[in-house]
Amino acid sequence: MANNDPFDLIVVGAGNAALCAAISAKEQGAARVLVLEKAPLEERGGNSLFTAGGFRFVHDGLEDLRGDILDDLSQAEANQIVLPVIRQEDYLEDLRRVTEGQTDDMLAQTLVGRSRETMSWMRRNKVRFLPMFGRQSFKVDGKHHFYGGVNVEAVGGGYGLVDQLVKRAERLGIEIRYATGLRKLLQDRSGAVVGAHVMGPDGYADIHGRNVVLACGGFEANPEMRVRYYGPGWESCRVRGTRYNTGDGLRAALEIDAQAFGGWSSCHAVQWDISAPPFGDRVVLDNFQKHSYPIGIIVNLQGERFVDEGADYRNHTYARYGREVMKQPGRTAVQIFDAKTIGMVRDEYRIKQVTKAEAPTLEALAAQIGIDAQGLARTVREFNAACRPGKYNPAILDGVSTEGISPPKSNWALPIDTPPYTGFVVTCGITFSFGGLRINERCEVQDTSDRSIPGLYAAGEIVGGLFYENYLGGAGLMAGAVFGRIAGASAGRRA
Repeated sequence: MANNDPFDLIVVGAGNAALCAAISAKEQGAARVLVLEKAPLEERGGNSLFTAGGFRFVHDGLEDLRGDILDDLSQAEANQIVLPVIRQEDYLEDLRRVTEGQTDDMLAQTLVGRSRETMSWMRRNKVRFLPMFGRQSFKVDGKHHFYGGVNVEAVGGGYGLVDQLVKRAERLGIEIRYATGLRKLLQDRSGAVVGAHVMGPDGYADIHGRNVVLACGGFEANPEMRVRYYGPGWESCRVRGTRYNTGDGLRAALEIDAQAFGGWSSCHAVQWDISAPPFGDRVVLDNFQKHSYPIGIIVNLQGERFVDEGADYRNHTYARYGREVMKQPGRTAVQIFDAKTIGMVRDEYRIKQVTKAEAPTLEALAAQIGIDAQGLARTVREFNAACRPGKYNPAILDGVSTEGISPPKSNWALPIDTPPYTGFVVTCGITFSFGGLRINERCEVQDTSDRSIPGLYAAGEIVGGLFYENYLGGAGLMAGAVFGRIAGASAGRRA
């Protein structure tokens, strides 16, 4: 370091939350901001890079967004879009419902209340957005009807989001050091955090800073911690994102008496192609996910259904159904579609790296995949008999349901009766851990006596208390941006 003075801010991590923190601190006048990325340059970006880049935020519909967020949307494109309003009270209600009322009220109110202004702030910082046509809309009567609340994504998805934020940070003079991981937090005799002990390309070093923001994710890539907090078998799940989120920031903070908070026994885990590699693939990205299950059925290797595929919009159920797959024999499940619905599945089902089979009969399909053929035939027969007539519409909660079977299918229940039949084999892919650190409204990390640890802030997946048991689609990146922006501003003012 050419200048021996401490940095105004050290940000640990280089994903969405971290980069928003660094940019925000610069806006507050922090002259010297350093970002530490544990990964090498070619693997930068944390979990953010592996997302679809989708954000859930409050807005008043398409015309509200065209002024400042979707500012390059053409009139012809706008004419093809039906985009529901997202009201603050509905966002909060959805968040409370999926977390069974456990979400921390301060965090929830801050996330929702500041979501719209943060999206506008990101756009001013050169992040471009577009409607999420491919994954969050169905075409009805010639128009794209958006559903589920996650309707806007960064251009280029997660990769584009990280790339745009990195370019903005670099233009602002923010230094990024790669292959440099946190080992310990440095404190002075008053207990204030004054820097970071790191391992970099040249070995161990102490980097001094007036403030530190931890935005380096959870522990989902650490098999020992997964088994410790989630139980036996969790060492065997796939990791959807970066291999570098091994809980370093959490351990460093807990060592200095930071308060553990949130859902330490649960996580975001989805149905993930069984042939996917152990960690995220930077070419395939999130396309190993298989999220069209609401319009089909899911069975285990015994041919039995085990969840309500139509319980709610995909965005409200997908993050916990991966954990349900973990409970099944062989940690394996199969999503089944017939000829009526296979044409409506999301683009991720059409990639070449997919584990699938197609057959003219259910018995032949079972033989190809290794499912109990009699069990599958019995399940489908009972499911078909339980389907009640109704007006099928995959863009809304249509109430087309089953009757008299368990588990039920509460929406989008069409008989599986039109060959050929297609099956996709999935396992569990973990996205991120829900347990983390407690912060206050300024994103200051709290100690076990509910006092702020001076100079220490947190944002992103390392923050606990927002999600319990389940997750609301699009709220993760939004939370990273909202709390990253607040953390950076707080640290910038203190500097």
